[in-house]
Amino acid sequence: MKRSLGLASRRVRQTPQIFDNHVRVLFDLATNAAPWSPPEITFRLRNGLSITSPNVAGARFPVYEIFADDVYDLGYLLADLPADPVVIDAGGQIGCFTLAVAHAAPTARVHTYEASPTTASYLSRNVAANHLDGRVTVHNTALSGEEGTFQLVDSGTASSHNGLTAPAGSGREVTVPCTTFDAAVAAAGGRVDLVKFDIEGAEYDTIFNSSPASWAGVQKVVMEYHPVPGRTRQDLEAFFAAVGLFPHRDLPAEKPGLGNLWLERR
Repeated sequence: MKRSLGLASRRVRQTPQIFDNHVRVLFDLATNAAPWSPPEITFRLRNGLSITSPNVAGARFPVYEIFADDVYDLGYLLADLPADPVVIDAGGQIGCFTLAVAHAAPTARVHTYEASPTTASYLSRNVAANHLDGRVTVHNTALSGEEGTFQLVDSGTASSHNGLTAPAGSGREVTVPCTTFDAAVAAAGGRVDLVKFDIEGAEYDTIFNSSPASWAGVQKVVMEYHPVPGRTRQDLEAFFAAVGLFPHRDLPAEKPGLGNLWLERR
């Protein structure tokens, strides 16, 4: 309870700092459980970006994670990359990381993969609303170890908690197209500089079934790893070491098998 109250207090303090429409945001957050509350919330950031999300916690918290907490350390990720970096955002959710990269690196090209049809619709809307269609390509496709289709638990609310690790009963099961990391690299033109993974447990299958050649140009990786039976973070580190990428930082969460991992080419 204390932790929840502490987080809520921090969000209240952060809101005026990062949003132009902070009064409306605070009002919508405070009243989102009311039957008359609008189903969506729009965040107008002081950096000029605008992001619309369902007004539910699982959908909107990445806005704060990326733009208030900078959980992925964007400055580090973009440092020392080419002037026109090519980025794969695997698990794009409503587009926070993609928009942050495209805003911070005005010549970056981003290929964003989001499996959930509901979430991908918000992702596309946010890319278009920020006039980034020319540099951001949205793929309503799952990344997996093989081409075909993928069974996904879709919350229907653009929650970031879709996928293999979604709680039972948290949504409906849908069939979505899936593609491989190798195909994603090819779709990006064969050169990728930065990769971000947050695909709710599918990262192991996707990464371990990829070709080392697809990682040859990748300079940095940031990923959220999840508890999956028979898989460990050490397995990921061994794979990446074989393709020349080594840990820069590891932030394990309280839950075993869950955390964020940064890797770089040395």
